[in-house]
Amino acid sequence: MNYINNYMNISYGTGPQLLLYALPILTLLILWSLFWKGLALWHSAKRGDKGWFILLLVLNTLGIVEICYLLFVAKIKLFNRQP
Repeated sequence: MNYINNYMNISYGTGPQLLLYALPILTLLILWSLFWKGLALWHSAKRGDKGWFILLLVLNTLGIVEICYLLFVAKIKLFNRQP
């Protein structure tokens, strides 16, 4: 019975230990989101899409809405492939 209790009490730590696991992941997510948000906001301002600009500025979806805007509304090519 003691083995089961020890097995169920496994944790990744709390406080500073948890921060060490989460900090690199959070940093990557923030950089990813800032890149796509900046690119989408720049394109929407350049095109004069005020509604899209406000939506993109307020809504935080880790780049999902921003990528959809860039691909389907602004119709930019993310990768310039040349034959």
